[in-house]
Amino acid sequence: MLGNRFSLAWALIFAVLFQGVLDAQDRPKKMPKENVIEVPAIGEGLCVSNVFQSNMVLQRDKPILIWGWADEGEEITVSLGQHDQVATAASDRQWKITLPAMEANKDPQMLTVKGAKETLVMENILIGDVWVLGGQSNMEFPLDRIENGQLEIVSANFSNIRILTVPAQNGPDTKPGFSRLYEWSGWFGRHYRKGDWDVCTPEIARELSAIGYVFARRIHMATQVPIGVIDASRGGTTVETWTPTPTLKEINSTEVKSVLAEWDQKVSSWDAQADLDRRINNYRQKVARFKKEGRAMPANEVEPSDLLPGPAMDQNRPGNCYASMIGPLAGLQVKGAIFHQGYNNCFNGTEGTIMYRHVFPEMITAWRAAFNDPKMPFGILSLCTEGTIQSLDNYCEMMANPGPAIREAQYQTFLDLYKAGDKNIGFTSTYDLRRRWYHPQLKIPAGERIARWALSTQYGFDRTIRWKPPLVEEMKVVGGRIELRLDEPASAVDNGGPILGFAVAGDDRKFHPAKAEHFVTGKDDRGQPRTDKKVIVLSSTMVTEPVHYRYAWGRSPLGNLQADRMTDIPFATQRSDDWSLENVPLGVHETKVTGKLSRQQRRKQIEALKKQDVERIIAEAAALERTTQEN
Repeated sequence: MLGNRFSLAWALIFAVLFQGVLDAQDRPKKMPKENVIEVPAIGEGLCVSNVFQSNMVLQRDKPILIWGWADEGEEITVSLGQHDQVATAASDRQWKITLPAMEANKDPQMLTVKGAKETLVMENILIGDVWVLGGQSNMEFPLDRIENGQLEIVSANFSNIRILTVPAQNGPDTKPGFSRLYEWSGWFGRHYRKGDWDVCTPEIARELSAIGYVFARRIHMATQVPIGVIDASRGGTTVETWTPTPTLKEINSTEVKSVLAEWDQKVSSWDAQADLDRRINNYRQKVARFKKEGRAMPANEVEPSDLLPGPAMDQNRPGNCYASMIGPLAGLQVKGAIFHQGYNNCFNGTEGTIMYRHVFPEMITAWRAAFNDPKMPFGILSLCTEGTIQSLDNYCEMMANPGPAIREAQYQTFLDLYKAGDKNIGFTSTYDLRRRWYHPQLKIPAGERIARWALSTQYGFDRTIRWKPPLVEEMKVVGGRIELRLDEPASAVDNGGPILGFAVAGDDRKFHPAKAEHFVTGKDDRGQPRTDKKVIVLSSTMVTEPVHYRYAWGRSPLGNLQADRMTDIPFATQRSDDWSLENVPLGVHETKVTGKLSRQQRRKQIEALKKQDVERIIAEAAALERTTQEN
């Protein structure tokens, strides 16, 4: 069983690899075919939720909740190991039982569910730790599409790692379960298998989330505990679709309320018949054009006749992915979750980043509630990189992007929870794992970094494995410079160069790259400077009176500060100001801009930032010339 695990969203992603360019407005030319369901979400007679299957991992050290359906009033006996439990199916056919917590066990177990007339048997079940993979395509990105992925694939023989991918579903109503099916991909004209628990083999692992696989491999190799991974990620999705609708409605935020109102309007104004009429008209125009050109229409294209559900079933309608992909898992006991997302929240300027900041912590709380654990470990991987790399030549121009503000929102969410005493919240940056396109294929280091957090905080390796980024404890403005005191030493990547990635600005909001050095405390016996690596001093000849700093502030940012002591833990994207993206620097627009920039305003801002870069380069060249002449 190959267990192919691709959604239509995946097909869109891979089209980039095969075609070079993906136009998000394109649609498959073939008419969609129905998904082929092997096992429905809810069957007739006695059945269990499809989350319970042969080859799965059940969570250790927690009471084990198992549920399914049967005829009303039917008595159900569930047995696992030495434990039995009896339940009676309710009027809605549903039954639930809870078995006692069990210790980790590598020996295959048998789960039996016995009803009045049928007995279901699930074999080769292990007791260990179950981790949920969440987010969008950079979490979903499979092992066979990454750099050095083939080396991982050929060695992916782990009988005690088990893998499940949740099928993509849509709609605002919470789904009670998911089907085991062959899911149709219009891009590739074939079906892909989803919804099955499988033993980790090279054939299975190749199509698993690369980050998820590396994460599971590291934890299993270090602990020898059976590991199950449930991939519930989905390409092209936003943070608000992964958050329950009732939770979103309770958030007292103008930005969140605006997003909800916008979607309500889309749903209420959708005219399915008008949409069908438009598609029919487009098809008939194409037929006429082909006839005029003497071409035959493709055999697989026919006049549309289906009424489409429109925005109501859109994967990014707030709450939809939570209802349809997390909802079927709700109640399952798991160890924790890791989450890598952000790209599709980068299109709405400052308002969008504020909305993200308000929603993300509530999403984490909701996921913890779904899995019945308010302290559930939750690891955050920050937004991936994309596009032109920021350098000292284009530094200011590259700051005009919402991407770093999304990373800041992710980091601040972590920081708020961590400082409030949350011992199970994790974070790692990925901005240095760059490639030009928005699916950087350096996934192995990303998986390793978030595995460090899990191993250190959840598996007792805290004395040997470090994971936390250096944190700013204090910021001071002193004599034309900014001093940052950190909670631990930090230095530039060990290549002999200076610390890069900081910028400072005055009240005019004109950021310029900063000279960043460790604080000099004196001299040693040989007359060499003695420095405090916990203090970073920022200054710029272009900013005589700095008031704020930013770090790694670009979509593909310049930045090389990391924790000391033989690690590659990056200093997180952050800033001390709260200035909106649209109003940096000051003076570009006649009045303060609220909301997104128009195309013309965007051009003006970019030109102003380019001018800053030119002015700085000219000033630096003049200073160098003066120094050369003096010497």
